[in-house]
Amino acid sequence: MRAALFGSWFWLGLGLLLLLAGDSVVVSAKRFLRCELARKLLDQHGFERSLLSNWICLLEHESDLDTGRIATNPNGSRNYGLFQINGRFCQEGRRGGICNAKCEDFLEENLRESATCAKRIQTTDGFRHWAGWQRYCRNTQNLPNLKVICGI
Repeated sequence: MRAALFGSWFWLGLGLLLLLAGDSVVVSAKRFLRCELARKLLDQHGFERSLLSNWICLLEHESDLDTGRIATNPNGSRNYGLFQINGRFCQEGRRGGICNAKCEDFLEENLRESATCAKRIQTTDGFRHWAGWQRYCRNTQNLPNLKVICGI
């Protein structure tokens, strides 16, 4: 009897847990170090070396190098992940938007989706798309010297 009661509670608890977790998002977020991220963008995601200081400056000011960052804008829209990509470029819960991506994928430590979308945005709109770049990185004197700092 006791075993049967325990078994019933176990399955009830497991079912409730699965029900509650059904819509939740499990992501593997990471806060990068400056040089670690610069090397990753260059070596694994094909970012141009000539623009790398701009990207690192932008990412430091937009997301503090944190892939899990979500910011809500005054107009109610959201920016996602390391690159703080606006929700119009993705769709919550499924692929969509201008980059045909899930917004939740921009929160992952794996930067494949977010890096691809960010490069697409930069190619069409330039860095001016990001307020953090406009405010802090537009002046080239503010850009980090990755050759000295990171040996890149």
